[in-house]
Amino acid sequence: ATSRTSAVAGAIAGIFREQEYANVQAIGASAVNQAVKALALARDYLAEDGYDVVSIPEFVDVDIDGNIRTAIRINVTPR
Repeated sequence: ATSRTSAVAGAIAGIFREQEYANVQAIGASAVNQAVKALALARDYLAEDGYDVVSIPEFVDVDIDGNIRTAIRINVTPR
């Protein structure tokens, strides 16, 4: 939730350039909000390099210190 949007966007774009896909996970409304803003910015960064990407969200269960939490995973893939 407190991550800099541009830094997260740069990381997403960098991983996508290396692997041709990226996954972002977030738990909580503020974190999901920041993740979505970072994905929009990363999409612009990648478009400058000729990539056309889509983001596909899904729910996942994550174990954090023995507690199961529901997270949003957003998969970034080529269109």
